Amino acid sequence: MKKILVFIVLLSAVFPAAAVRKSILLNNDWNFRFSYQVRPGTERRVDLPHTWNASDALAGEENYARGVGNYQKELFVPADWKGKRLFLRFEGANTVTNLFINQKHIGEHRGGYGAFVFEITDRVNYGRTNQLLVRVNNALNLDVMPLVGDFNFYGGIYRDVYLVITDQACISPLDYASPGVYLVQENVSREKAGVQAKVVLSNAAASSRRTEVNVAVYDGNKIVVQQRQPVVLPANGSQTVTVPLQIRNPRLWNGRKDPFVYRTEITLLADGKEIDKVVQPLGLRFYRVDAEEGFFLNGEHLKLQGVCRHQDRAEIGNALRPMHHDEDMAIITEMGANAIRLAHYPQATYFYDLADRNGLVVWAEIPFIGPGGYLDRGYVNQPSFRANGKEQLKELIRQHYNHPSICFWGLYNELKTIGDSPEEYIRELNALAHEEDPTRLTTAASFLEDENTLNGVTDVVAWNKYYGWYGGSPADMGKWADANHKAFPQYKIAISEYGAGASIYHQQDSVKAGVSSGWWHPENWQTYYHIGNWQAIAERPYIWGSFIWNLFDFGAAHRAEGDRPGINDKGLVTFDRKVKKDAYYFYKANWNKSDKFVYIANRRHIRRTAPVTDVTVFSNLPETELFVNGKSYGRQQPDSYATFVWKGVQLSPGKNTVEVKAAGKKAAVSDCVEWNLN
Repeated sequence: MKKILVFIVLLSAVFPAAAVRKSILLNNDWNFRFSYQVRPGTERRVDLPHTWNASDALAGEENYARGVGNYQKELFVPADWKGKRLFLRFEGANTVTNLFINQKHIGEHRGGYGAFVFEITDRVNYGRTNQLLVRVNNALNLDVMPLVGDFNFYGGIYRDVYLVITDQACISPLDYASPGVYLVQENVSREKAGVQAKVVLSNAAASSRRTEVNVAVYDGNKIVVQQRQPVVLPANGSQTVTVPLQIRNPRLWNGRKDPFVYRTEITLLADGKEIDKVVQPLGLRFYRVDAEEGFFLNGEHLKLQGVCRHQDRAEIGNALRPMHHDEDMAIITEMGANAIRLAHYPQATYFYDLADRNGLVVWAEIPFIGPGGYLDRGYVNQPSFRANGKEQLKELIRQHYNHPSICFWGLYNELKTIGDSPEEYIRELNALAHEEDPTRLTTAASFLEDENTLNGVTDVVAWNKYYGWYGGSPADMGKWADANHKAFPQYKIAISEYGAGASIYHQQDSVKAGVSSGWWHPENWQTYYHIGNWQAIAERPYIWGSFIWNLFDFGAAHRAEGDRPGINDKGLVTFDRKVKKDAYYFYKANWNKSDKFVYIANRRHIRRTAPVTDVTVFSNLPETELFVNGKSYGRQQPDSYATFVWKGVQLSPGKNTVEVKAAGKKAAVSDCVEWNLN
């Protein structure tokens, strides 16, 4: 604690009076206790990000702790900060958060996945140590989204917390915790791009102030365009100023091919001196979706081959750090995905930054979630619930407006229309999304029958379909899609979820489905499932995108299936990110043509009883050769889906060495496994 206090004191000594804003990370040295722990001395030290459900929820305890957790911290505020403005910025805390300073209530935020900011300028004691208390409640509340979900509602301050220090006049941090800057793209083409930079300014001084807003767009260190605009800020008020920009022959943000992003610096000046600055990405692009031909980015057709992602992992729950996001993105890009659905809630700003830089097309959504096949409901027709959903939608759009990767705002997932029908409310959300952001499309993840009118509310729509896992067979995906497209040709349709459970410990000779709700989830059935479903999707150009459920196994305490309780094992990668399942490499072979590799499927089935087997290999190479115990079984070319199959391969009793090599004398790419025949 003393180290942090000294650090803040030193910072105050080097901040000149007219310094631009400073952000101080406050993640270390908090004391945590549950609200029922009222005896002194029951608190324990924690660092943020933190969740109190990393153990119980991930152990499959359905009644994992859902209540109030208390976070306390001392914050020394130097005397020479008086005259500045101080803000506490929370990147995310689940679900309802109340802030107290020196035992006085400052404010409340309702919602577990967006950032929020409290101004504390007049609520702290300068030159003294102040007591922070943050009370976070993850209990079910019928007027806060989400009400249900097939995932864990981890409690805690699970993202970063910052102390932000600004001048009396600043680019406002208080506009729904947005950057205070909106780079509105208008008339973007390969020849030119019009951008309206809308800047929200705030002045806490008792008198008006003459200022100037400077907007500069950089390509590296080169200024591409720059505009200044004077503005007189009213006393104790705010004002939005719009600065128009024109860029000739822009370099476009072009997905995985060229994820180029300009750097935009928005500076507030007074008396010729810089008093505040915000930096935002500007990725110029234009796109559309056609009901027959799918998604187009910058005028070129792009089949969106995507994944879904939850923000949790083994041992730490949802308290992720940058290295965890980096690892996830590396796995996504290695597979060759070009799109991602960030389900079922806003995720960390850092991950949207990664999506920008790596060229992923993003579907971002609010946590408006139906029960799917479970009990309870995702919608309650009461004013407070409806108001909360609109607030969360505004947070999502305003906080992430400038990310070029985001092309779709998602409004709901698996809602039902029986009882309180949400359709009227969805129409209100759809109108609000377009009011907040007329440049992007709205979408939704439906599981309703095709003729339900709720499917037609958003600009484009997608379905969660699990043919081959929850009944049916993989071949049914194509049959359903064709029937839907024929009956409702106006719909611009995608597949928002498809997947099957798999344990890397469940291996078998034959390819037979496990029971979705049972304890046997064989890995080879997941592979078979994805081969069949991807073929159906790939062959239909009118499907504008598809999103595998899920890229990673994730926590769901109520699930009792697969190889252990508490895990949804539909991921193509294990919860700890250590093992990529066979289906992952099927997609890599189809989607990633640059990272040359060969991969032997069914590799973990090392104890075999059948002397004759088929050997399946996934590879993005044009020809491979199979060797078993040193004997060549010949070369093969792949089928249309990067798959090689040698049928009727004879195994010998005991150990068998199975190796696949790229064909050719100079080939260096190979894979090898050992199987034992009992």
